[in-house]
Amino acid sequence: MSVIQQIQEKYAKLMAIIIALALIIFVVMLAFENGGSLFRGGNSTSVGKVNGKSIEQAEFANMVEQQKNYMIQQGYPQSEALTQQAVSNAWNMEVNRILLETEMKKLGMQIGKKELGDILYGANPPADLRQRFSDPETGVYNAQAAKQAIDNMLKTADAKSKEQFNLYLNSLENMRLEEKYTSLLNNSINFPRWLIEKQNEDNSLMARVSFVKEFYSNVADTAVKVTDKEIEEYVAKHKSEFKQEESRSIAYVAFSALPTGEDSATALKSIVDLKPEFDTTSDAGSFVLRNGSSLEYSDSYFPKSQLTMANMQMGLSFKDTILSLAKNAVYGPYMDGNSYVLAKMLDSKVLPDSVKCRHILISTNEQQGGFADSTAKRKIDSIEAAIKGGASWAALAASYNPDGTRTTAGEMTFSSTQIQAEGFAPEFGQFILFDGKPGESKVVKTSFGYHYINIMSFIKPEQHYKIAYFARPIEASQETDNNANNLANKFAADSRDAKSFDASAEKLKAEGINKLIATDIPPTGSQIVGLGVSRNFVKEIYAADKGDVLAPERVGDNWVVAMVTDVQKEGTMPAAKARYMVEPLLLKHKKAEVIAKKIGTITTLEAAAAALGGRNIETADSLRFAGARPASLSSETRVIGAAFNMQNKGKVVPQALEGAEGVYVLRVDDISATANTDSNVAEQRKAQYQQAKMRGSYPPLALREAATIKNNLSKVY
Repeated sequence: MSVIQQIQEKYAKLMAIIIALALIIFVVMLAFENGGSLFRGGNSTSVGKVNGKSIEQAEFANMVEQQKNYMIQQGYPQSEALTQQAVSNAWNMEVNRILLETEMKKLGMQIGKKELGDILYGANPPADLRQRFSDPETGVYNAQAAKQAIDNMLKTADAKSKEQFNLYLNSLENMRLEEKYTSLLNNSINFPRWLIEKQNEDNSLMARVSFVKEFYSNVADTAVKVTDKEIEEYVAKHKSEFKQEESRSIAYVAFSALPTGEDSATALKSIVDLKPEFDTTSDAGSFVLRNGSSLEYSDSYFPKSQLTMANMQMGLSFKDTILSLAKNAVYGPYMDGNSYVLAKMLDSKVLPDSVKCRHILISTNEQQGGFADSTAKRKIDSIEAAIKGGASWAALAASYNPDGTRTTAGEMTFSSTQIQAEGFAPEFGQFILFDGKPGESKVVKTSFGYHYINIMSFIKPEQHYKIAYFARPIEASQETDNNANNLANKFAADSRDAKSFDASAEKLKAEGINKLIATDIPPTGSQIVGLGVSRNFVKEIYAADKGDVLAPERVGDNWVVAMVTDVQKEGTMPAAKARYMVEPLLLKHKKAEVIAKKIGTITTLEAAAAALGGRNIETADSLRFAGARPASLSSETRVIGAAFNMQNKGKVVPQALEGAEGVYVLRVDDISATANTDSNVAEQRKAQYQQAKMRGSYPPLALREAATIKNNLSKVY
């Protein structure tokens, strides 16, 4: 038997155990390297946790989308900044919802169907419903019209619309629950009579004091020293005051990719070349669309007052010149913001600023209770005849109108801008704004049905203008962008560490390019102060280590090369960062010790004044516990406290008082009580309650401080 065979037989079990252990160690190492994902079944789908409750990524994405849609509807432009704001809003709302929901369950509080109806149709409806279903003249909310519109929507809307409406209802329920919770807390606030009476008693006191003061500034900073260890010890004892969030800081150099003079000349030439065709075209709208104007064409008339509003479409210095143009004349190109613009006067006419009218509507929407077209036409003809015969508009509107004018005698008021807006029935608008005159009536067919319309009055007629704008933005050419990118790449290649980064930045100073700093960048952030918005740039910063130089990144109008200069973890602030806050406090304390040692044992003010080199003895008469104080004691709460301590009356306080601006030796000459003419206890209790109510008006803040919240948004967004 060979030696090898003997070894194999003798040590086979031992070798198997060693191999098994090695495999186990290898698997465990992989698990730790992957954050334990081998034991958790893959990557987490959670974007965060609130007190152990996960916020799932798929559900959260819907919340973000809802927030984006809402913000776009409110007029916010679509951008990266909007997306990040939507993420932040959705996160805060969901965290608050989870925290409040937990508290609500503990208390057994909920929103029933009847209360939900009150939220929508009660005396205090949501702002969007109030705006949509209120009479424009009286401001009275039409709850019946709102309910009818919502009921019709739920009958006919698609699944996505219904889902969005349910999300809307959920947000309203959460707001009401928050109101209930806040009310519950507010109702628990109590300022007992004895407390107010004690405060009144304290406020009735008046003191007369004498004191000697030595300013901290009279002790040289070089006379005392604050060590790193003392800073660390102070921070360790006051951790709650030095909490910090996770953040990064960078140094960066930005290479501008803004349009050059050549780019401006190119944009100007392109618009000048198109001006002859714009001059002669009979279809300005098609021209604007076909040639890619950065300003959209509007087929509407606007009054001069609206054209002077901070409006991209008209440089104010050119306003009067443009408005005086003859029909079909063109002005420009002129500079408006960052664009060259041509303006063409298509037409002008006198139109009312607003139109007051009334109507009777016979709906042709059979799915929502309307009539067939032929039946509706017969009905509206009968109504026209009835009104001409003296029938009541109000009675007929109440009988037939399916909209909010049922309760307003059919009356409505619209601005000229509303009438010309997209979504307004064009046939209705054509009659009341352009074709008809006050007092005239007409049957008009729209997509809603048949209207019998009466124009009641034109409000503030004035000149309106229809102007076509053709704009070309001044944009950086590819060559301009490439030049900036090349400069950034060269700088990055020469700057592989902190030393070479600083050296390369120093060379650029002669060209007017300086190294800049951006601090305290949060993990979910996107805004870099001085640069602009770039979520990807922030992600790259967090993927790097301290001292790393990043590859060039486009941020706003710049190509940026950044170096990570600081990495701050969540927790307690390090002593080096806290020094600027702590050092002045410790310096004051140490200077106070120097001054107190100089004073020695306190016996009289005269002795203390002499010990301090002949300082003056100052007095403060008619000193109040609460109220105006002399300038020398305005911020000295410790001195005020000692002045109203009855045990100090007629005595020199035996300890030197360490104040905000210096050290005080105090003698309380007298403490007396005066009549308090403002001691209306009932009113004071009410005022104290209102102040406390305001301080506690947003309970989620307190709930957040007490919660354990894990935010993983930076890994997803």
